[in-house]
Amino acid sequence: MGAKLSGPSGQGGRTVEQNSDINVTPFVDIMLVLLIIFMVAAPLATVSIRLDLPPATPPAPDQEQEEPVYITIQEGGALFITDRETSIETLPADVCAALGGAVCQEERVFVRAQPEVRYEQFMEVMNTLQENGFLKVGLLNEDIT
Repeated sequence: MGAKLSGPSGQGGRTVEQNSDINVTPFVDIMLVLLIIFMVAAPLATVSIRLDLPPATPPAPDQEQEEPVYITIQEGGALFITDRETSIETLPADVCAALGGAVCQEERVFVRAQPEVRYEQFMEVMNTLQENGFLKVGLLNEDIT
């Protein structure tokens, strides 16, 4: 902001007039530079992963769909396979019985837990399944009522 001093013949009582013009050119220059920087940096911030997915093939019409096996972990530590209660010690045998196959470790098993379940209880179930050869484990994130 500038001030202009004026008065009669440069002496005595001087009055001050304020100059309220704002120079916006530096502001526009800075905004344009920032715009260019963000336009160049935005494509670099996106991460892409190449994913080669196999084509989807529907099951044969005469093929019967098997009901998946769900392992449910409740808040108190109770374990259920579908609707039957089990324990951590008998979990592998009960999962094989629910799958009903000789090679039960090759089948997919789904694990779901209530939100209040402690991480330690969840990992105990996961480790037990892995130690007994169940490597196809799906995790479900849904409300259990």
